[in-house]
Amino acid sequence: MGFLRRLLGGDRGANASPDEASGDQGSDEPAGPADVDDEERVRELELARFEQDRTDDLVRRQQRYADRSWTPPAQGGERRADDGEKASG
Repeated sequence: MGFLRRLLGGDRGANASPDEASGDQGSDEPAGPADVDDEERVRELELARFEQDRTDDLVRRQQRYADRSWTPPAQGGERRADDGEKASG
């Protein structure tokens, strides 16, 4: 919620938690678009590093080459072997 308040420039007093009301940035001015973009970029970088540390090499290779994987062609059609037996019986 604090991210949305900073993004939209909401007040930091009435509805803010005590941590947010004390002011993380050190000023009473709302964060500008550049500040929010920088914070978001830092957060995305942290998430990317965490994801890279969490996954092993095999999983990363599987994700990287997933679009190149081979799947066998579909055999037959939508009709199955027992479709004819139920209809005539």
